Amino acid sequence: MAARPIDAKDRAAVKRLHAKGKSRNDIARAIKRSPSTVSKIAVAFDPPLTFDRAPVEAATAARKADLAARRADMAVRLHDVAERELAKMTKPHLYFEWGGKDHTYAQKWQDEPTPADRRTMMATAGAALDRSLKLVPQQVDEAAQGRSVIGDLMAGLARDYAERHGGPPPEFVPEDQAAEDDADA
Repeated sequence: MAARPIDAKDRAAVKRLHAKGKSRNDIARAIKRSPSTVSKIAVAFDPPLTFDRAPVEAATAARKADLAARRADMAVRLHDVAERELAKMTKPHLYFEWGGKDHTYAQKWQDEPTPADRRTMMATAGAALDRSLKLVPQQVDEAAQGRSVIGDLMAGLARDYAERHGGPPPEFVPEDQAAEDDADA
C-alpha cells in the first residue's frame, strides 16, 4: 500500500505546528504521518524548518547511561558466575544417574569433580570472564603503568647500591647538565 502524497494541508499543518514549537515526532503524530515525511516537508520550505534536537540528545544520553549501568551490572554478575565455577573445582561433587528398567536413582559423592567436569567449569568461568571484560573493558593507564615500572626499577637499583656501598647513591647529574653548570659558574 503506497503512502498518500504530501499535500498543501500537510505542509500548512507542519508549518503551523512547528511555529508552536512542537517536535518533529509530535507533529508526525498530530498529522498522522511518519516522522521522515515531516522531515521531508520541513526541508522543502525556504528557509528549511529545523527542529530542536536537545530533547532527543538528552534522551539519547540518558539511554546510553542506562545501558552503561546495565552493562556494568551484567559484568559483575558474569564475574560472580566465574567465581562460583572456579570455587566448585576443588569442592566435593555429587554425581547421580537414573537407570535400569525401574528407573532407579543412584548417587555418589566424590572429593572433587572429574577432570572433564573441571575442564567444563574452567571453560564456563573463562567464557564468563571474557564476556564480562567485553561488556566493561579493563581500564589501563599505560603511562602510569610505565612510570610505576620505572619507579620500581629505580628503587630496586637504589636499594642494591645501598647494600653494596653502605649508603644511598650520590645524586646523578647527566653529563650535558654538568657541562652547562660548569659553563654558568
